[in-house]
Amino acid sequence: MELNPIVESLENKSILVTGATGFLAKLFVEKLLRVQPNLKQLFLLIRASDSASVTQRFHNEVIGKEVFRVLKKKHGVGFNSFISEKVTPVTGDVTLKNLGIDDSELTKKLWSEVDFVANFAATTNFDERYDVAFDINTMGAKHVLEFSKKCVKLQLLLHISTAYVWGEKSGLLLENPLRKGETLNGTTSPKLDSQDELKLISQILKELKAEQISKKEETMAMKEYGLQRARLFGWPNTYVFTKAMGEMEISELIESRNDLPVVILRPTIITSTFKEPFPGWIEGVRTIDSIILGAGKGKVKCFLARDDVIMDLIPGDMVVNAAIVAMIGHANQPSDDRQQFIYQVGSSARAPLQTTRLRNYVYNYFSKNPLISTSSTGKSNGKPIQVSYPFIFPTMASFLTFLYVTHMLPLKGMRLVNAVFCNYFRDNCNDAERKITFITKLVKLYEPYILFKGIFDDLNTERLRIAARGNAAEADTFYFDPKCINWDEYFMNTHIPGLVKYALKY
Repeated sequence: MELNPIVESLENKSILVTGATGFLAKLFVEKLLRVQPNLKQLFLLIRASDSASVTQRFHNEVIGKEVFRVLKKKHGVGFNSFISEKVTPVTGDVTLKNLGIDDSELTKKLWSEVDFVANFAATTNFDERYDVAFDINTMGAKHVLEFSKKCVKLQLLLHISTAYVWGEKSGLLLENPLRKGETLNGTTSPKLDSQDELKLISQILKELKAEQISKKEETMAMKEYGLQRARLFGWPNTYVFTKAMGEMEISELIESRNDLPVVILRPTIITSTFKEPFPGWIEGVRTIDSIILGAGKGKVKCFLARDDVIMDLIPGDMVVNAAIVAMIGHANQPSDDRQQFIYQVGSSARAPLQTTRLRNYVYNYFSKNPLISTSSTGKSNGKPIQVSYPFIFPTMASFLTFLYVTHMLPLKGMRLVNAVFCNYFRDNCNDAERKITFITKLVKLYEPYILFKGIFDDLNTERLRIAARGNAAEADTFYFDPKCINWDEYFMNTHIPGLVKYALKY
């Protein structure tokens, strides 16, 4: 692949970005505005009830975030005027046809002006309600593609998926497309079909409403139903299942129209920024971060890990750089060789990281930089939290056995004493039970990723890196080679400090 100068190729281009309030989309928007101030227009699709609400969300949840501080410093007092000139927030919703855009004039403007569509819209909750996850991750992908087909100048649709659409498969996982109806467990009955799933969701919702249950009970039922459907076809959770079906919708529509270039980007576990716009920026607590911060707070003292298992992580800025390079590299190219349009962006194939090393990072960092404990009201009491060297369990069975012997059995004994003393220890018992339930749920949710035995092939992505390195002037601007990551340095000096600063707000 020969790659045109990327920054130059972005000049005077209009780009529609969905899921604009999300972590990765903000990095994408910030990077574009920073490297190419002569973009024509960024249209950011944001879910809101009206124009006033969308403006508020845009200011509070996008440009008001810390990630834009470098851009703000660059433009100084002219930052707001620069943003108002280059960025247009759009009220919309990917779960609806035509992306829920009610303004007919704006719709026509988008169809006539947009050069690229970048679909970042997703719900990443592993146990999201099935109807919610299906609407956003599956039908949302279909709606974005259908909208893109109406853009007369469109050069490419960029769709952000996840490498874990491969579920819990082991071995070398190739950058191959998922075909509609394909399952991971080889089952042919029942058949996997998104339209059938849509009907089943509608049916189960009607049944739940007929039972007149509470909203909380309905949510729990829909979460459980999503997990059941995912596991029936071989996926571990609702998130990756619905993302896989989203890819299937795209693959089917690509086959029906070969002149629409589409790039599917499959990142692995996304972590804080490696170096841009500054090191360590992250928003919220993501996947493994729950374990890291839980250990730092003294609440997680053991976790699953094995020396022979690789934890596939990739910093958010590297994902964004790969997305931009792929977007420009495939713009206006025919999609005869569809495999070349799928890129798995991770580290397992180039810079493997053993899961057991996470224990060392957690212990070493929080031993030197302990968090300060807080009271039940959230106020600091000035006492540093002492962390212990976490136990490691190589299997889920060994972890659950440990939890039962050390926590559940003593809890049962406490409940017997509690019965004698007329509920004197009731609150302590309930609190302990909640903690055990939380830890068990957390470990079960993350088990497929912590003990993941697959390696994500990235041959296509490596070709993309080689093409990007071919332009020496931009090689340092659009870096995404995980080989440059020193994991010890990254965790100790970048990722964990970033978590403490930006996620915990310490």
